[in-house]
Amino acid sequence: MKITDVKAVYPKYSHVQPSWRTHFWQIVVRIESDTGVVGYGYGGGGVASVEVVNRHMGELLVGRSVDSDADIAAAWDALYAASIPYGRRGIGVMALSGIDLALWDLLGKAEGVPVHELIGQRTKGAVPAYATGADADWYAELGFTAHKFPHRFDADADYQTAVDRASRARSIFGPDARIMIDTYMSWNTGVTLEMAERLAEFNIYWFEDVLTPDDLEGQGALRSRVKPVLVAGGEHEFTQYGFREVALTGALDLWQPDITWCGGITSGLRILDIARGVGAPVSPHRGGEVWGLHLIVASDCMDLAEVLPGQRDVARDELWIGEPRAKDGHIEPSDEPGFGVALNEAMI
Repeated sequence: MKITDVKAVYPKYSHVQPSWRTHFWQIVVRIESDTGVVGYGYGGGGVASVEVVNRHMGELLVGRSVDSDADIAAAWDALYAASIPYGRRGIGVMALSGIDLALWDLLGKAEGVPVHELIGQRTKGAVPAYATGADADWYAELGFTAHKFPHRFDADADYQTAVDRASRARSIFGPDARIMIDTYMSWNTGVTLEMAERLAEFNIYWFEDVLTPDDLEGQGALRSRVKPVLVAGGEHEFTQYGFREVALTGALDLWQPDITWCGGITSGLRILDIARGVGAPVSPHRGGEVWGLHLIVASDCMDLAEVLPGQRDVARDELWIGEPRAKDGHIEPSDEPGFGVALNEAMI
């Protein structure tokens, strides 16, 4: 089949966090084919990424054939090469991610199979899920048995904040649960070392994004000093080229590429090849969303998926109809063709 049209839109969000997400959150990419099959993808970069798709990448795709995963890989390579002057990382690759995922969805629908079957043999059933957010009590009620809570460091008082939150999470989820902390680049080397000492009794599984992604050597230097806690990160890294640098510097114990940002499934598979070579576990950022979940169940990604339930009684945007929900602390994709979700047209 041949691509006949490519269109990106920025959805009408009502409940995104006021921040960079206001205008630069997730986009929808729609790809039409001459067979009538339509594929949908989910990318990052917001209104800027929409312009990249609609004013450059889309026109390069029209007329290309998509009959195999090799065709998708070839399209990825062509778009990446064409966008090097303004791309390589950030918004350019976030736009490419949405296109790549739409192509995998398109091919899956054309073949009548789920994306995970296109990727390879399914090796996992329902995947253990961890809930990320601040409402630990609710997550436990929902059946989650693992939890990651956010913690920003602004002043010395935040050492105690971390202790309090870790203690509460451990008491709610029990002694055997995985408890993780997302610092969102707000810690530094000194804070991380101090946190490792103060939080030792709570058996934290990983510290996430303790430094900025530009300081790979700094992160690598922390690994041996905070063990057994893992230094995790990678949601702000892009493509197999970026993760090759992660591998060369030994920056992270655990890799977390975001499949809707790092270059899509195509880049995710290439990142896994690199991770396999250095023995690094991979657990995609927001992996409980279908875009990462299909990769998890059909690859050697960790048997672990991140879910962001939000908070009790707080409204959320429902952009994708049919997304799988976690049940009893586990989540799995459907076997419907493509990614198995439909777009909520009311938000477009």
